[in-house]
Amino acid sequence: MTTATKGRFSADGLPVLIGSVPLTDHKEALDWIFSTTPEIPLWPQLPHNPLERMMPQFAEGIPCIIEENICDPEGRILFDITHAGFEEEMLAFYEEYLVAMEDPAVLASSRFQVSRERATGLYLFLESLAEHADKLKAVKGQVTGPFTMLTGIKDREGRAGYFDDTIRDMVIKGISMKAAWQTRMLADRLDEPVGDATKPVLMFIDEPALAGLGSSAFIGVTDEEIRTMIDEVAEAVHGAGGLVGIHVCANTNWSVLLGSTIDIISFDAFGFFDKMAALKPEVGNFFSRGGILAWGGVPTSREEEINAQSTDSLSELFVRQMQSFVTPDMDMKSLLRQTLITPSCGTGSLPLQAAEKVLSLTRSTADSLRAQYL
Repeated sequence: MTTATKGRFSADGLPVLIGSVPLTDHKEALDWIFSTTPEIPLWPQLPHNPLERMMPQFAEGIPCIIEENICDPEGRILFDITHAGFEEEMLAFYEEYLVAMEDPAVLASSRFQVSRERATGLYLFLESLAEHADKLKAVKGQVTGPFTMLTGIKDREGRAGYFDDTIRDMVIKGISMKAAWQTRMLADRLDEPVGDATKPVLMFIDEPALAGLGSSAFIGVTDEEIRTMIDEVAEAVHGAGGLVGIHVCANTNWSVLLGSTIDIISFDAFGFFDKMAALKPEVGNFFSRGGILAWGGVPTSREEEINAQSTDSLSELFVRQMQSFVTPDMDMKSLLRQTLITPSCGTGSLPLQAAEKVLSLTRSTADSLRAQYL
């Protein structure tokens, strides 16, 4: 954690969710969230809505991103810096970015805000916080990560935006400011009307594309480029007063993230724990600087795998895994203080019954571990 945020937040083995749920009604999704994770709720993303999918949801206001009939089955989203007026749009983008860097208060009315149309869950979440204030320990937000955006959206020739310097810089800065805007808006709502500005905002960068590092598609992408990119977003969130998390599905080069300025690392412990366990020294250093692991030990990949689990089986798995990181200076209680209990990924693609079980198991497993060690 940064000096400004270290010591502000103890994870305490509390349950936290990953953003997406397989519902079509945001209020119903919020009911799920507040009933399962009232201490650290998040706002829901409903991927059935084309505007709430990973690419379009945070694409507004970034001039190099073009949307063509995005809500239609044949629609698409792409990068294009050749369209008429782009140079003027780019100049306006950077002017607004520099103003926001000097005075973050202008973010509230800037191009970097996300519209209600694309983040209905966020706005309803803000309106709901006051009635749940008595249980809140923190709130969680999320933004599509720059690497996922840059590799997921291509130009008309199929070239990923990551490999164009102009596009890459604009997207990183655009995502950074959107993350800062969201952090400030959540923090303001915690202060008023909730009335407790000491409760932190946990702003997560969702980076599923980082699971592809090392593949042929990303030849030429260096560890330093990734760390620099992530740190730029983290700096913007820290500047807005939040803690920064990152979520990566499956596996990635965790050393890069453990060595970044990220405060919370969310990983799939159910399917890929051995990859993190192999980095015990780096994880130890991460813990030493106040870092938190969001332990994704509740499976979300396959329905049959979910149905095979119980609170007891998952609690036993968590304990076995966590013991790998116990040291003379870090016992199980101390470890749980720096751990959040989460699903391995979002539930947006699951059947309703399976998603409900994932949420239930996340809550009950966290309660079981807390009862044992805290």
